[in-house]
Amino acid sequence: MSSKIKYKDIPIGLAVSVRPQTHTGGWRSFMPVVDNEKCTKCGLCVIYCPEACVEMTDGGIKFDMDYCKGCGICENECNVDAIVMEREVLVG
Repeated sequence: MSSKIKYKDIPIGLAVSVRPQTHTGGWRSFMPVVDNEKCTKCGLCVIYCPEACVEMTDGGIKFDMDYCKGCGICENECNVDAIVMEREVLVG
């Protein structure tokens, strides 16, 4: 009997604690912005985010911008167009 954890045994949401902790730094060009009134809380953005930086809360979804790469997958997967990618403005 193998004691290794299989992919299907990992609970949803655990990806945050098993991924390498790498900050995006200042290289991100776009950032996701959510309209929580449009959001249906379907969770597709949480499932598809490759960096596991999307969190579902009672008020809607929140992004951990320390880890978001600005890839736009969340925007692409959102069925109700609640997420848009906007140009990130660098300050100072």
